[in-house]
Amino acid sequence: MGTRQSGPIGRPRGFDADEALERAMLVFWEHGYEGASLARLTGAMGISTTSMYAAFGNKEELFRKALERYTEGPGGYLSRALEEPTALGVATAILAGTVRTTTRPTRPHGCLGVQGALATSDPGRGVRDLLADWRNNGCSRLRERFQRAVDEGELPPGADPGLLARYVTTLAFGIAVQAASGVAREELQETADAALRNWPLT
Repeated sequence: MGTRQSGPIGRPRGFDADEALERAMLVFWEHGYEGASLARLTGAMGISTTSMYAAFGNKEELFRKALERYTEGPGGYLSRALEEPTALGVATAILAGTVRTTTRPTRPHGCLGVQGALATSDPGRGVRDLLADWRNNGCSRLRERFQRAVDEGELPPGADPGLLARYVTTLAFGIAVQAASGVAREELQETADAALRNWPLT
């Protein structure tokens, strides 16, 4: 008496694409683009290389999807910070969000968008450019928010929105690098607080 097949022979076992992408994001976050080998990625995702290509495309496409997930998830503090009612509140929330996100005990330290591809060989140039655009986009959004603060009189007329945006993003990126080096959350928050003590006020 034959056994009944539950599905076509050779059909790949289903997997949770959302969970697999979350795991890929964590691998890229911890090891960077080049440090995240296909074996390491597929091992963490619990799928075969064939299934990874079928579901997510090649490694660079997978990284792009992982970066989108990071931006909406762990990196979502930027969008929330931009909604703060004052420019100082925006800057404070961004730096606090950076400290919090880059030093969580259960997550990789540092920032995927900062360290993901700082040093890559020629094949990784597309990812390096992608992350440069990602960082510049954050700075541009911040500059627009500070320009609005100047226009509305909340920042003094002589304040330079572009310079302030670059100042805050440079601090945030520096915090991320320090966090990846093992600097404690409390020390990084103290640094952020000190950096904003001379914020321009009307």
